[in-house]
Amino acid sequence: MRIYANQLAQQLSRGLAPFYMVFGDEPFQVDECIRHIRQNARQQGFDEVIKLTAGAQFDWQELDGHYHSLSLFSSRTLIELDLNGQKPAKTGAEHLKRCAQGVNPDCIIVIRGMKASQDVQRSAWFKALDKEGIFVPCYPLTGNHLRRWLDNHCQRLGLNLEGDAKQVLLDTTEGNLLACHQELEKLALLYANKAIDGRTLTGMLLNQNKFDIFDLANAVLGGEGDKAMQVLARLQNDNTEPTAIAWALGKEAQQLLTLAELRHQGQDFNSACKKLGIWKNQQPLYQRALQRLDMARIEQLCDLLSYFDSQFKSGKLSSPYPMLAHISMSFCRTLPFSAPIFSE
Repeated sequence: MRIYANQLAQQLSRGLAPFYMVFGDEPFQVDECIRHIRQNARQQGFDEVIKLTAGAQFDWQELDGHYHSLSLFSSRTLIELDLNGQKPAKTGAEHLKRCAQGVNPDCIIVIRGMKASQDVQRSAWFKALDKEGIFVPCYPLTGNHLRRWLDNHCQRLGLNLEGDAKQVLLDTTEGNLLACHQELEKLALLYANKAIDGRTLTGMLLNQNKFDIFDLANAVLGGEGDKAMQVLARLQNDNTEPTAIAWALGKEAQQLLTLAELRHQGQDFNSACKKLGIWKNQQPLYQRALQRLDMARIEQLCDLLSYFDSQFKSGKLSSPYPMLAHISMSFCRTLPFSAPIFSE
């Protein structure tokens, strides 16, 4: 059964289907749909999540093994299968048809793919899964659909964009949902419960001379340690909320980790960036960062940021900026000493 992305929440409230096919070339919407399915599945006892990527060397027997076997860790399992921008080919098609013909009530398969063309939708494996499950096509949003999407996310984040502020944001991000959502998260951190008009928003978006948390993010991605320290000092002088700085650094660390995982799975850099919605003018920064940082170091950065978040929010970190400086420099080069932690 076909439903659209904005209908998914209502469908999930009525119960879970055994199969979901979330296809489209709008990566933020696809990610958002899969995240909603995962959250609802977890609430209904699907505690184990298995992620598979159908690359060139993928063994489709692995899908069968997970789908038809009892889990060692949970009574119910969610399998997320990324088709990696490809069709499943003959072998994969047969395995998917077999799953549809023998539905396992304790297992859900969520398939991620690029835009489903008419020949894909006419294929036997697609029809078999569609008969038993849900097909969610994710199209680029325009016009009123884009405006409704923005309204919903503003409401969820508690943002009050007045006058022409919403149109300013849509014009600036040019329909890129990931970029728009990132700006909304930034606004929620900096302007929580405050009205934002178009003039204020324009000044914030276009003022390139003032250091902000995104200048810091660009500096650490580019490996510019000296610049990162200058930006961080300015942020401290401006009394910028440490959680906002940590959020920006954490976002980049998670983005780098996902990029590294996609490249390890065989995706080329440009395809991985497109999948994550990384703008072309930002891609050289990520490429330089990945040349310096292997997956183990990126995971260490994520762990360090997680530790910072827990210590700061629990009131145990009395001086957050030295630790933020250490984390920022760790993006740029290996440091021979541990992070300075000033606890109360």
